[in-house]
Amino acid sequence: MIKDRRAALIFRVACLLFTGAGLLAMLGVFDGGFWPRTLVFYTMQSNILALVLFAMLTVRTVMGLRGGRRGNAGYFARFEMICTIDILLTFVVYWVMLAPTLFTMVEEYSLWTFDNIAVHGVTPLLCLLDYILFTQPRHLKYRDLYLVSVFPLAYVAVTSLAGLLGYVYFVSQADGLPVRFPYFFYDFDRIGFVSFLYIAALLVFFLLIGHVFYLFDRKIRKSGAPEEIESEMNPENS
Repeated sequence: MIKDRRAALIFRVACLLFTGAGLLAMLGVFDGGFWPRTLVFYTMQSNILALVLFAMLTVRTVMGLRGGRRGNAGYFARFEMICTIDILLTFVVYWVMLAPTLFTMVEEYSLWTFDNIAVHGVTPLLCLLDYILFTQPRHLKYRDLYLVSVFPLAYVAVTSLAGLLGYVYFVSQADGLPVRFPYFFYDFDRIGFVSFLYIAALLVFFLLIGHVFYLFDRKIRKSGAPEEIESEMNPENS
């Protein structure tokens, strides 16, 4: 764990700016447009979650610098773990399930663009890197592992309800029919109850990742006992 708050601040400001740039690019701002419909996708929402995380970490690191450059630079450990795993779902699902196929989520699809690489690749890895480099060990609780499923399951519930009520996310190039669910693996119209198997498998995968984080925190990093943190300024780590 790196205990240099100035290095942490530089890294987090860079991450904050990069994450914001990726979101703006996906919204079409750099191309002179604005496409708010992209906000309905889990990728965008998980990246917004990452943006909030880096903003919180940046502000808290600035506050920590008042106590000196050297010292604990890991804050909001449990919340950061949840955010990191939630956005890693974006990384895994995209590169394993979506990118290898010519899926039809948008009419014109290009894989190797800044916005695509940023939100699906670099930002999730930046969250993971910040967690590894700066988060204090032995602050996770076992029950925290199950909190990582709240955001993804809420997303599935809300978007599924919207689809069942008639919301159309896009029109499929394959069959010309409206698509009422944002991702193929829970498109009830096309794959039926198989979608529940996909969702269950992703949930199990989530919990496995959570257990890896917990093992990393409790066992692998056990040699570095956590320092006392200002509980009144960082209650989530107490």
